[in-house]
Amino acid sequence: MGITKVEQLFTVINQSATLLQEELQTSYLEAVGFTGDNLFEGQVMQEDILHNEVLCKRIEKEYSSINLNDLSKEEIRKGFQLAVLKGMKEATQAHHHMTPDAVSLFIGYLVNKLVGKKDNLTILDPAIGTGNLLTAVMNHIPNKEVQAFGVEVDDILVKLAFIQANLQEHHIELFKKDALQDLFVDPVDLVVCDLPVGYYPNDIGAKKFGLHSEEGHSFAHYLFIEQSVYYTKPGGKLVFLIPNSLFEGEQAAKLHEFIKKHAAIIGMLQLPLTMFKKEQHAKSILILQKQGPEVKLPKQALLAELPSFSNMKAMEGMVQRIDQWFATEDLN
Repeated sequence: MGITKVEQLFTVINQSATLLQEELQTSYLEAVGFTGDNLFEGQVMQEDILHNEVLCKRIEKEYSSINLNDLSKEEIRKGFQLAVLKGMKEATQAHHHMTPDAVSLFIGYLVNKLVGKKDNLTILDPAIGTGNLLTAVMNHIPNKEVQAFGVEVDDILVKLAFIQANLQEHHIELFKKDALQDLFVDPVDLVVCDLPVGYYPNDIGAKKFGLHSEEGHSFAHYLFIEQSVYYTKPGGKLVFLIPNSLFEGEQAAKLHEFIKKHAAIIGMLQLPLTMFKKEQHAKSILILQKQGPEVKLPKQALLAELPSFSNMKAMEGMVQRIDQWFATEDLN
């Protein structure tokens, strides 16, 4: 078997990033950012700090071995993602993680069903990270006019999201800030988010949320849900990757109450436990619809335990079942 376009792109990014990393004494992830910029601009942008003509020529030779115009958006996303994953394995930051590819693709499929025939769409990812989940979703809703927004507090991650958007030619407006502060975004049709799980350190900032904790730090994932609902239009959909323990514990009653008042659970799909090293790290896909005066909610929620993504026959059966649910329920 020959080398795929995805592998070819990864090889170019990896080799050029490794050269930049060694020469600039920087992290591999930052070097991936530099090389992504270079690929987009079609030249080595770091010549003034490299001061090494031979190295620049070597890197340019790497870039000339691939033509991005020959690759689809998905091939570019996957090739870039492989390099980012390598960088994240080498880095030690706990908050640097990426949504598994099979999950991103499955959420893309769900979103395609959720938005239906809508031609114009606004999407928000309040924890965009490297942009992998959001761009995977956007790649699954072609032929639509999409305006996307992403929020990320981490310098390196927001830079990588910017490069992902450029290389795939997606229109994403990025904000480098704390997503739990006021956002300069009008309410959107759709929110997608791999919820950051943990405690929110800003106790004063948390006080404006109904889901803040009376004592100690508040759950960041609860506040992200509340913030997302606030920035969604009535009838808009929200697709979250959540920990299976989201609705457990003493704070959960408040979350239940909040969702009941402002939205409705229209779907809950548990990811296969085999995807996770430990059961306590297992996750599900939660689909909400924001309530409003004219909003028609489904008669029955979509509830399922997903089979292993590698079990093609079982997944085909599950997709048929989900397709049937969407055909029966009029969500648009």
